[in-house]
Parts: sequence; C-alpha cells; structure tokens
Amino acid sequence: ELAEAAAQQPVPQEVTLKDPENFTLIGTLNTPRTDSASKTDGSAVFTQDFTLPGMLVAVAAHPRRFGARVESFDDAKAREVPGVVDVVRFAGGPQRFEGVAVLAENTWAASQGRDALEIEWDESQAFSLGSDEIMARYRELAEQEGAMAAQRGDVATALAEPATLIEADYEFPYLAHAAMEPMNCLVQLGDERCDIWNGEQWQSMDQQMVAELLGIAPENVSLTQLYAGGSFGRRANPHSDFVLEAVSIAKAAREQGIDAPVKMVWMREDDTRGGHYRPMNFHRGRLALDADGRLIAWHQRLVGQSIMMGTPLESFMVQDGVDATSVEGAANLAYDVPNLQVELHTPEDIGVPIQWWRSVGHTHTAFSTECLIDEAAVAADQDPVTFRRALLSQHPRHRGVLDLVAEKAGWDQPLESGPEGTRRGRGVAVHESFNSFVAQVAEVTVTQDGSYRVDRVVCAVDCGVAVNPDVIKAQMEGGIGFALAAALHGEITLEEGIVQQSNFNDYQVLRINEMPAVEVHIVPSSEAPTGVGEPGVPPLAPAVANALFDASGERLRKMPFAQRLSV
Repeated sequence: ELAEAAAQQPVPQEVTLKDPENFTLIGTLNTPRTDSASKTDGSAVFTQDFTLPGMLVAVAAHPRRFGARVESFDDAKAREVPGVVDVVRFAGGPQRFEGVAVLAENTWAASQGRDALEIEWDESQAFSLGSDEIMARYRELAEQEGAMAAQRGDVATALAEPATLIEADYEFPYLAHAAMEPMNCLVQLGDERCDIWNGEQWQSMDQQMVAELLGIAPENVSLTQLYAGGSFGRRANPHSDFVLEAVSIAKAAREQGIDAPVKMVWMREDDTRGGHYRPMNFHRGRLALDADGRLIAWHQRLVGQSIMMGTPLESFMVQDGVDATSVEGAANLAYDVPNLQVELHTPEDIGVPIQWWRSVGHTHTAFSTECLIDEAAVAADQDPVTFRRALLSQHPRHRGVLDLVAEKAGWDQPLESGPEGTRRGRGVAVHESFNSFVAQVAEVTVTQDGSYRVDRVVCAVDCGVAVNPDVIKAQMEGGIGFALAAALHGEITLEEGIVQQSNFNDYQVLRINEMPAVEVHIVPSSEAPTGVGEPGVPPLAPAVANALFDASGERLRKMPFAQRLSV
C-alpha cells in the first residue's frame, strides 16, 4: 500500500538534503542495535531453535573425499536407534552431490542413526591429493607466466639490474568459515510449493536454485529469514549447496511417503569437513628498489582456485581468464610504483569445493602486499609509515587512515618495554576493501623461547559517512578477532584428499585470552557510506607479521603463523 501511494507522488525536480548538522540518528553513539537484547537474553530465534508441528530432523552422511558417490548402504543398524523414523538416499544440485540421510524425531537420534549407517563409497572419481601436493603444484605453476591481471611500465627491465631485489613466497591454506551455528535449513514441501526457514545470506540465488531443482516456478519458493549464528560468507554459497541438500532430502522423504517438514542439521564435523573453504593460495613477489631506495618495480604472481568460475557470476566476474576476486587488492595496488605486473594462475583440476570467506581475495592479497611493502621500507632504511605515505600521494583516503592510526598508536613515540627477557615490536598495514579504507597498528611481545602474543591493535577506518559508529566499531573489533584466529590457528589440511580437521579442538578459533586490546577510530567523512563487515579483516595479519619482524627480525610468510618464532 505504501509503494502504491508513493508511486502516485510527483517526482521533485530538485531535492534538498538535510544538513548533516541536523542529523539526530546518523553518526550518533546512542543508537543501539534492535536485536542486541534478544541475542543477549536468548530469546532470539535461530534456525536451530525454530520448529514446525510434526517436523523431522535429518542428519546426512557425506563422503570423506570430495567427489565420491554412494555405491551401496545398509541402514539396518540406523533404524534400530530409538527415534529414527526413516532413511533416505538423496542427490541433486549443480555439483551432483549425493548422500544418505537419517530422519528422526530429534537431532540426537538423527545423529546417532547417521553414525550407525554402513556405506560403501565409490571413490574412483574422488579428489585424492593432499595439501602438500597441491602447494607443490602451485609452486610449479608460479615458475611460469600467468594470465595478466594488471600491467604498467616495463617490469622486466626494472627487475633486470636493481640496486636492491626483494623476493618472497607466501603460502595460504584452505580456511573454514567455522560459524558458531553450523549449516542447517528447514524445508516444507507441498504440491508445486516449497517453504524454507533458515538464516539466509543470498535469498534470490537460493530461491532460483531451489526452483530449478524442484522444477517449479521461483515465486512458489518462499524463504523466511531467521537469525544465523554466523556466516562470514558461508551462507551465501554460489551453488546453494546446503540449501539444495536440505530440499533434496525433503524431496526424497516425500517420495517415500513422509509428508512432514524436514530440518537438515549439520554437526560441527560435517561443517568443518564440508568443503566450500577459502581457497588455498600461493603468491610469489619480486620488488626492485633503485640506489636511492625508491620502489621502481613490483612483480607478483598468484596461484589459486577461482571462486567465480563455474557459477552464475562467472560471465561478469571473470575476464580473459582472470577472476577479479583472486587478485583484488593486488591488481589494483594503491602504491605508486612506475612498473607493475600482476599475473594469475587458476588451476581447474583441484576438486576441493571453495567459496568466498570474509573479505574474499583481500584475505590473502593484503597479507602479501603489506608484508612486501614493509620489506621494501626496511631495505630502503625508511620508517614503514613514512615509506608508505610517500607512495600514496594519489590516494588521500589511504593516507588519511594511515595518518590517523599512526597518531592514535603513538607511532612517533618509543614502544613501551616489556618484562625482562622479552622483546616488543610494532607493525603497520593499510588496505582498501569494499570501498572502505582501514589501517591497523599491532603491538606484540616475544618471549625468550620464541612464543609471543598480540598485545594491542589500533585501527583507523574510513567508511564514508559513519551511520552508526557503535556498529562500525563492533564490526572492526569482530573482524580483528576473526582475522587473528586465522593468522594464529586457521588451517584446513588434506591428506590423500581427506580433510584432517573436525571440530574446534583441531580447527581452533580465537580464545578470549588471545584477544588483544583493540581501539577503533573513525575518520570523519562526507563520502557515501561503504562496507564495514569485512574491511577490518585484511590488515590484521600483515600488521601482526610486521610487528613480529620488528621484535624478532624474522619474516613470517606462511599462514597460519608458527606458534613459536625460530629466533
């Protein structure tokens, strides 16, 4: 009704915007989130909380290797578990996933029934390489020229006889999203209709994919948005993987005469081993400085799977063999380097399912670029902040956050000493992602045995008009904690194609005693508001790595960082 009434209003020829001095909500600190109370007292309803009359819970058995198929199964023992109602075999989706699901009266019974299944898997077409083998292949590819992602000047000539040459390789593992609420989805099927309740991140895509799977019109697929206990990109899967799995299970159950709502639930182990990780990546960087310490050439070669290839987004996100999300943050490097060349290799025979992870390609490009620029500053015998500022003359917003973070961190003052026998260090990083600019300074303490902790992180952010400063600060703090978990612990590894991690005991998230003191400072701006959910992540790891170098003299080029430094 409101839309119809609005459509009848005349379109004004000129619009006078409210003067920011008269804002009563935008930019104020007394605007709490409306969901804070319910999420604090437990009354907020997440998918795992939501039920429908007669609902059954489904827990599925997945293969241990990606690409394996069900050859045969025996469900006799599963059916003996109290509360188990039925067992179904399901298949579907663009990636032709399949498995066996146990339907039960509750999650525990479904889980116990699933674990009692005896399944023979056909692994003849399954992916069977380990992480070390994948990385070795990536290193081989990095020896060859790749698809051109960015080019200016004459890099080859500048690199031929530099006064100083910096060469560095960087390794990045697969990363799980590890949301507190694993993947789940409640489905109710009817004749030519499908109703879904879940924590959605990509409603339009999931609606379309479900409609295609069921062969019904998209308008007959209804999605009801519930709270999601974390996502970090996982619930916006470009293949709608877990949503289609839930629908496929409900469809198979209905075909077996079970006309009941079905809630598919993944256990933590299913979530950790379920694929769709942040891709493994390898970067090789070569920088040249002239006799005066000026950065004259930057050559970077990246190797990693494409997130966009094979998805509906490929047609406009992949150009001339270059997935924009693979090189973002490197191909558009802000530093003023006269000779620059960025290349990309995209192996297409790695069968590990991947997708975006909080801040997408910036998760790895920010680390390599900000560590490389730090090495250049040291080689030029210049202060890391001063060196960066000189190369950012055409990027005032980068400079703005860099200046603010240096001021608030007391960069021009000596770092306070730690306990006797310890060494302290400070590092900086600045990066743009999602049209927002973030700089961070990390302070660390390294002990005599090489162990260390991150003591403090100072963050400056320019995200345009600060609509809700409290939310901006919260998102920066959360991004810093999320990024630090990955820097210190995050790693999904495979052996002969089998994921080695299972739960938080071996895929550790950040613990409260590891969280540093965090300060967030917002740059006043009149620019259009931009993202804050993801930009806090990219600068953290390079700032910490640069700080650890400052304290120990050791460069860290492989993530996650070693728990103890070698010096």
